[in-house]
Amino acid sequence: MLEVLKEMDTIRLNFSTDGLFVLNITLALIMFGVALDIKIKDFKQVVLFPKPAILGVISQFVLLPAGTTILTIVLKDIITPTIGLGMILVASCPGGNISNFITALTKGNAALSVTLTAFSTLFAIILTPLNFAFWGGIFTKIYSSTSGELLRPLVLDSGEMFKTVALLLGVPIVLGMAFAFKFPKATARILKPIKLISILAFFLMIVIAFVKNFDFFILYIKYIFIIVLIHNFIAFLTGYSFASIFKLPLKDKKTLTIETGIQNSGLALVLLFNPNIFPEDLAIGGMAFIAAWWGIWHILSGLTIAGFWSRVKV
Repeated sequence: MLEVLKEMDTIRLNFSTDGLFVLNITLALIMFGVALDIKIKDFKQVVLFPKPAILGVISQFVLLPAGTTILTIVLKDIITPTIGLGMILVASCPGGNISNFITALTKGNAALSVTLTAFSTLFAIILTPLNFAFWGGIFTKIYSSTSGELLRPLVLDSGEMFKTVALLLGVPIVLGMAFAFKFPKATARILKPIKLISILAFFLMIVIAFVKNFDFFILYIKYIFIIVLIHNFIAFLTGYSFASIFKLPLKDKKTLTIETGIQNSGLALVLLFNPNIFPEDLAIGGMAFIAAWWGIWHILSGLTIAGFWSRVKV
C-alpha cells in the first residue's frame, strides 16, 4: 500500500487554470449564500448563550487539527507525508457549505449551525494557514525523525495563503451579510435557489475533476477511501464527544458533530492548485486526492448520519 501511495504522490491531477477559476467563483458563491442566511439575532443568541458556539469553534479549529495530526502520526508507517499533510490541510479548513443543510435534515440546531459556519469561515482567514503550518510542521518533523527519510521542509507563502483565504471566504461573507441587511425581501427570494445552485455547482466541479482523472481515480480510490473514511469518522466522533463532555442538548450535539465532520474541502483544493502557495515542483498528488474525495465522501456520510438522526426524537 505504501509503495502505491508514494507513486500517487508524484501525480499532478488534470486541473486547468480555467477549472481553478470556476472553482474559485463557485466557492465564493457558496460563501455568499451562507452569509445571506446569517441574521443579527443569531449573533445575539451567541452573546446570550455562548457555550455551544465556543465549543464548536474549539472542536473545529483545535481538536480536529490536533486529532488529525495524531492520526497521521499513528498511520505514518502506511501513509506518505503528502497524504498526512492532505489530511491536516482538510482538518484546518472551516466547516463545509452543506453542514447547514445536513444539520436541518438531522433536526439539529439550525441557527447554531449557520452561526458556527459564519464564525468558522471568518476565523479560517487566520486559523487555516496557522493551523496547517503549525500541525503540518509537527507532522513533518516527527515523520522525518522516526522514518529516517529527510523531507522537504514545509515552507509555504503564508501571505499568499492568508490573501487567498480572505478573498474566497471573508469578502463573500461580508458582501452577503451586507446584501441581506440592505435587501431583506430580495434575500428571502434568492436564498434557497442560490444555496441549491452553489451546492450543485460545487458537487459538479468535483465530479468533473474525477472524470478528467478517472484512470487515477480507479487505480487509487480503494486506498484513499479507507483513509478518508477513518479520518471523517474521527471528525464526527470529535464533535459528538466534545459536545457530550459538556452536556449539550441533543440538538446542539448533532450540530457540533456535523460542523466538525463536514469540512470545506473545496477551499483545500483551491489552495492546493494555487501555484503561488504550492509550487508546481512540489508533489501534492496525495493531498489533492484526499481533498477531492473528502468533497464527495462527506456528503455521503453526512446524509447517512442525517437519515439516522432524523428519526431520533429530541
